[in-house]
Amino acid sequence: MSLFDISDKAKQLEVELLDFMESHVYPAEAVYDEQMRESGNPHFQPPILEELKDEAKKRGLWNLFHPHPGTGAGLTNLEYAPLAEIMGRSHIASEACNCNAPDTGNMEVLELFGTEEHKKKYLEPLLDGTMASAFAMTEPRVASSDATNVELSMVKDGDEYVLNGRKWFASNALHQNCKVMIVMGKTDPTAPTHRQQSMMVVPIDAPGVTVMRGLPVFGYQDREGHAEIDFADVRVPAKDVLKGEGEGFAISQARLGPGRIHHCMRAIGMAERALELMCKRAQSRVTFGKPVADNANIQDWIAEARIDIEMIRLLTLKAAYLMDTVGNKEAQTEIAAIKVAAPNIALKIVDRAIQVHGGAGVTDDFPLAMAYAHLRTLRLADGPDEVHKRAIARRELRQYRDRRPEGL
Repeated sequence: MSLFDISDKAKQLEVELLDFMESHVYPAEAVYDEQMRESGNPHFQPPILEELKDEAKKRGLWNLFHPHPGTGAGLTNLEYAPLAEIMGRSHIASEACNCNAPDTGNMEVLELFGTEEHKKKYLEPLLDGTMASAFAMTEPRVASSDATNVELSMVKDGDEYVLNGRKWFASNALHQNCKVMIVMGKTDPTAPTHRQQSMMVVPIDAPGVTVMRGLPVFGYQDREGHAEIDFADVRVPAKDVLKGEGEGFAISQARLGPGRIHHCMRAIGMAERALELMCKRAQSRVTFGKPVADNANIQDWIAEARIDIEMIRLLTLKAAYLMDTVGNKEAQTEIAAIKVAAPNIALKIVDRAIQVHGGAGVTDDFPLAMAYAHLRTLRLADGPDEVHKRAIARRELRQYRDRRPEGL
């Protein structure tokens, strides 16, 4: 971090968070897993997580993502980056500090575009960690990588909207504490393409809302769930439209910028932990009369992992710096680039760590298999690789439009 100036407060939070991870989070992972197994419920809220939340609050490690002083830590994107990376090393750390998606993005949306009623009813308990929320945009019947394809209808009827359609991969919708969703749908199919969509606040227990199932991810039923949800004549008061009719696409862009870079920060943490586990395993295991670590190909993997992690970390920090100094729009290329690079590189490192662990690597005795599933999924979440590459290429090519043959 010496290349970038960060506040003393951010530096102290980093020290405190590292201590919290060592003294509480890592030891709690086995307890968390045992409590989940004993419950027999994949969406159980284990008591150890609530204990970690209490400890995080005591230490001032709460809402670290939130840039608003008073309700959050008041950090810049650049200052939050190393903290998100540290939390990314454990699958329970982000929620322990109330920094987990999709709640983080939903809190930011409610802060920016919610009414006072929304803030009192939903934002405050979300900030306190006593409520969870879901974000419902992706649909099973259309290619949702293009958000303008969204079909769920939102038809105005007096002072209400009537919602009909199907969503899926609504993360957090099966969380024990989930009470509310932010739902994106189509309010005016005849409007200009990017003005057809709106976002609304919808209670998860609203009449007509049916959670159909939790979708597995590489066989994992994540505790927060990735739900398929049916909306059948769901009535939503017009006052629960966020920002205004036709503003859904604009809100999604505001929400996804920070969300994407948070994912990448956490992915770097996963990669760091995978490298640590790979080194420990390679040093402790012997094959054909010598430690696995003495094999040239293993040393290549370790060296390449360190090089790759440093590269994606610097690109992430650059993106965060630009978001803070010139704005999200001007940092579009860097945000898109890191969203492609971080999950791909972290996935490669985790894959090699699994290989070094042998059969143990694909079990739940180590966090590698779960990390692999999450990282592979992350190459689709918040836009697949191809969409981000397309956006980068179009911005690059725009500089050379004058080279195109006339008429083409």
